[in-house]
Amino acid sequence: MSKKKAAPPPEEPSTNALAALGNLLMLVPLIVAWWFNSMDSGLYYASVQEDNPLEWMTFWAFFIAAVLFALAAVHQRRSAGAIPWFLAGVSLFCCFVAMEEISWAQRIFGYRPPEYFLAENFQQELNIHNVWSTDFRKLGVKVVILGYGVVLALVSFVPKVKKLLERARIVAPPWFLIPGFGVTFWVYETYPWSHSGEIVELMLGTGFFLAALAAFGLFNQQAWDGGLGLRSSLLCAVVVMVLGFSSVGLSRLQVRDDPETLAAARAELVALAADLGPGGRPITKCGRHKRLFSYVEKYNTDGLYSGRFAAMVDQGLPETRADFFIDLWNSAIWIRHKCDSDSGREVVFVYSFGPNRRRDSTSWEINDDDIGVMIYEHGG
Repeated sequence: MSKKKAAPPPEEPSTNALAALGNLLMLVPLIVAWWFNSMDSGLYYASVQEDNPLEWMTFWAFFIAAVLFALAAVHQRRSAGAIPWFLAGVSLFCCFVAMEEISWAQRIFGYRPPEYFLAENFQQELNIHNVWSTDFRKLGVKVVILGYGVVLALVSFVPKVKKLLERARIVAPPWFLIPGFGVTFWVYETYPWSHSGEIVELMLGTGFFLAALAAFGLFNQQAWDGGLGLRSSLLCAVVVMVLGFSSVGLSRLQVRDDPETLAAARAELVALAADLGPGGRPITKCGRHKRLFSYVEKYNTDGLYSGRFAAMVDQGLPETRADFFIDLWNSAIWIRHKCDSDSGREVVFVYSFGPNRRRDSTSWEINDDDIGVMIYEHGG
């Protein structure tokens, strides 16, 4: 009997159109950010805030990538008969990043994280990456962008290395996404605008879901018949965008916006405003915009721990909220000090995100359902 020849490893499906589309999809967040910032800096600032479509699109990009990598791992197991440790690991990584992006649904349901995260996480949210030092976090992002998106894709071109990767069950991302990952690294390294990290996260998430599509097609050749790879890329991009915009409403779940709750929240901020602006002048400086707990810890304004706000504990204010300056919806309370040297305008106000747990205020005004109190205002 003649032995059947082993089937050759599947070839990675790629076309010029798919390469162009893949890189374009990775660059779209950068192009839109540039357009927003050049047309209206306020629009750009609003777009990069938490619980807006940008953040939700990032979540869905990584989440869809996690699902596709998991499916690719299953197909690799069936076709190769070995443990698909790499694809499974990348799937878990993408799932972890997705959940970290939305702080494990903290702002959706409005629960209060453990005190460790309130004290050690500068965002006072339930996520791990913001507990790490800034330098370590930045290094990790750079290693992921370059290591996975550029280096791994490049070394897979070397025949001997490619064989080693196949034996180790390591699946490299498509070579044609190298430019997109390269630009993502450049944006993160140069940080052209404030909050550029939010743009990088969506670009990186897009790169991962495209790599996941390629991995899925690599071990499921039928998925790419008739140019379905191109259509799948477009479909996933549309799904990410639609889900991103439709998910914004999730932040309004379980909202407590009854008059009594709003009045209680405002009374707390009135007390804080009195603590922060004794004698009518604020105890801060131009340009400050920080969570109040971070502000107190960084600038040694420990007197706020024994002010009027702290005294409200005797009236039922939970000690945890008093100690970490958390509002009634379990979000951080903020202080902003904004100045304009040209017009002489200056404002200082303390505010919280209010019932929807999302920043609606601008640099100068307290807007929509944000709860805030103006401490000082001059000019304008």
